Amino acid sequence: MSAAKKKDLFQDKMSKDDNSGDNYSAKDIQVLEGLEPVRLRPGMYIGGTDDRALHHLFAEVIDNSMDEAVAGHASRIEVELHEDGFLSVTDNGRGIPVDPHPKYPKKSALEVIMTELHSGGKFSNSAYETSGGLHGVGVSVVNALSDALEVEVARNKKLYRMKFSQGKPLGKIEDLGAINNRRGTKVRFHPDPEIFGPKAHFKPGKLFRMTRAKAYLQPGVEIRWKCAPSLVEELDSIPAEAVFHFPGGLSDFLKETLGKKTMITSDVFAGRSKKESGHGRVEWAVSWSPEGFGEADSFIRSYCNTVPTPGGGTHEQGLRAAVTKGLRAYADISGMGKKVSHVTPDDVMGSVGALVSVFIGNPEFQGQTKDRLSNSEAARLVENAVRDPFDHWLASSPKDATKLLEWVIEKANERVRRRKQRDINRKSATKRLRLPGKLADCSRKDSTDTELFIVEGDSAGGSAKQARNRETQAILPLRGKILNVESASMDKISRNAEINDLMTALGVGIGKKFDIEDLRYERVIIMTDADVDGAHIAALLITFFYRYMPGLIDQGRLYMAMPPLYKITQGAKTMYAIDDAHKDELLETEFTGRGKIDIGRFKGLGEMMAAQLKDTTMNPKTRKLAQITIDGENLPTTEALVETLMGKRADLRYQYIQDHAQFVNDLDI
Repeated sequence: MSAAKKKDLFQDKMSKDDNSGDNYSAKDIQVLEGLEPVRLRPGMYIGGTDDRALHHLFAEVIDNSMDEAVAGHASRIEVELHEDGFLSVTDNGRGIPVDPHPKYPKKSALEVIMTELHSGGKFSNSAYETSGGLHGVGVSVVNALSDALEVEVARNKKLYRMKFSQGKPLGKIEDLGAINNRRGTKVRFHPDPEIFGPKAHFKPGKLFRMTRAKAYLQPGVEIRWKCAPSLVEELDSIPAEAVFHFPGGLSDFLKETLGKKTMITSDVFAGRSKKESGHGRVEWAVSWSPEGFGEADSFIRSYCNTVPTPGGGTHEQGLRAAVTKGLRAYADISGMGKKVSHVTPDDVMGSVGALVSVFIGNPEFQGQTKDRLSNSEAARLVENAVRDPFDHWLASSPKDATKLLEWVIEKANERVRRRKQRDINRKSATKRLRLPGKLADCSRKDSTDTELFIVEGDSAGGSAKQARNRETQAILPLRGKILNVESASMDKISRNAEINDLMTALGVGIGKKFDIEDLRYERVIIMTDADVDGAHIAALLITFFYRYMPGLIDQGRLYMAMPPLYKITQGAKTMYAIDDAHKDELLETEFTGRGKIDIGRFKGLGEMMAAQLKDTTMNPKTRKLAQITIDGENLPTTEALVETLMGKRADLRYQYIQDHAQFVNDLDI
């Protein structure tokens, strides 16, 4: 046999060997077109399919109308919630272009905007100098997640209409003829029950508040609200019709929010910077109240290009810096400089009600739903815009300025006193415990950024102690399942050793004796195994906190750690999955190459190596925490559920299981 023939046979054999048992080929590569990826993974575009995500659809639509108003092309916006569940937003702006698109000559620009991701007039400065929609998900995603959507465009004295369903056109754009008394765009849509569930619906109260907030952010615009009377619930306490127009902008917004609260200063510090080419503009309103603001001592609400940023960001940092530096400068001038040496921005912004709105050309947000602004230049823009006006405001009213300064100094002094008291409590509590082998306390003297991990068993406790940051993280192992306080007497609860150890470690009492200021840690984290027993222990602990330390939950101090259940390895690549659904998702999206995939299931935290536990569950930079909250609007329902699942009556639990068995798809036994 010739050498060439042998070479051909060898290469043919190697080719067969390489492909043996491997059916992965080009046909396995899935290409999603148009809006298909939005419907397949809605969470990637709007953060989920819950109530918040549902109302984000409205935010995306009204943001487009607000962009027209900010650009000076629209003066009126109408929002209407219809009886059939449809929501419509209408503006008198320029109207979406309807002529053929240069890149897609067979489609109108309207169809391209509604059916193609990353399309629109906001990716250059030619149509909009500033906009709230640039880094968002856009109206095309609203279209994809609606079972019915209709767009009407009044442009060049003609009316056009186009209908869609689940992101797909139901026909070509319609020319409805001449129209002389109308211009702008109307979007009418209905959320798809296949995505959001058959019972999902817009809440009139939430839409009303979102609509009103938009009017404050653009003083020149008038927004008309209308809701079908049958949909206005008594609990919402909102009108069926209203007109919003606030010439004072954020100043009006803050004054309405403050209501009749006592203010430290006689007037609100508010202002609006002049528009500077290429630098954007800023509007702000700030005031202080010794009464606090509802459930919180203070609040700061921020916006970028009329879009709410509940996660804050660089514009809020600029406001804090401007006010803090301004107040310190005034203290130096008035001879009180030494008294503010220990004052922090948190002291200055304590008991504050503040609103800040920025308009910038290229906003950068963290996340598709635009929760947090990340432009570094926004901090400088706000600080530079606010600083001089704040200095003048303080100088123009020395009496108010001194009163505010004294208030801030007293807040700082009180903080220092409480910190010293907590240090004493920490030392005394540790002495009282006398359980050095049980509570591994952290070394930091004050409670700032400290955490108490409540873990099940000594084995998990040992791993956690090795994995922790000794300065800020404390470990308290418990012996298995604690007492079910919902079905136990107070006498039995008071004699329970595990509960007593827990109370002593936290440094607070229970019931009426509970005081959040005595809490020795900033966060309390329940860390149990990612299995049924771990879930049961977590339920028992949460029941205890809910029943006897509800303030811990109300103040946002209680969390659940999210340890992984699976370790997935392929070659040098290792990832962790929280549950079966997460495991399946990772296998589908992250482990698609060649090579054997090893899947290991953790039996418990104690089985994990300290380094693994640290990286996956305890390191603040890489871990995931779930905050324990109580839905205040449905407190009776929560109370009844706790009593049913954790109370003495087994028949209620049995009936609950019978009623909800249909929702159980898989039991991990």
